[in-house]
Amino acid sequence: MENFEVQLSGGHPNSLGNTIAVVDQVLADNKHFDELFNCYFSADEVVRLRVSNAMKRIAKVNLKLLLPYLDRFLEEISRIDQASTQWTLAQLFLMLERHMTEIQRKQASDIMKHNLANHEDWIVLNQTMETLGRWAKKDAKLANWLLPHLERLASDPRKSVAKKAKKTQDAL
Repeated sequence: MENFEVQLSGGHPNSLGNTIAVVDQVLADNKHFDELFNCYFSADEVVRLRVSNAMKRIAKVNLKLLLPYLDRFLEEISRIDQASTQWTLAQLFLMLERHMTEIQRKQASDIMKHNLANHEDWIVLNQTMETLGRWAKKDAKLANWLLPHLERLASDPRKSVAKKAKKTQDAL
């Protein structure tokens, strides 16, 4: 079996490449999850994008595989300066929320708050608003922090960002 980094490299940057095959391999034999996770540290941004996609797919089928890596997502993966990694984290944090300790949830919230305040990528903004918006329904302090950012983003020239901000505002 080729290593996952090789399998996930090459091809058109916006394609899935061999992501589905890698996901199938990991789901068939969970001991390969660590190898896939470590592809986040590849120098190839396409590999990192596909790892993010693979993580979402695996989480939907077997979320428990990600649980032992939660701290690494919070402490290491969150430092990767790549939009696909950041928007995936927002999605994964939403899926992993019920498994987080209070400290982990605060870390995740801080990461997403930073992204919402500082990131320009529309998908990062939309996915982050989705997760923070859901969390803010149960957290008044977070809602108070979030509302001014939603107000700012509601006038974003990108329609999807503005629409998501308004929808999130309305839900709060």
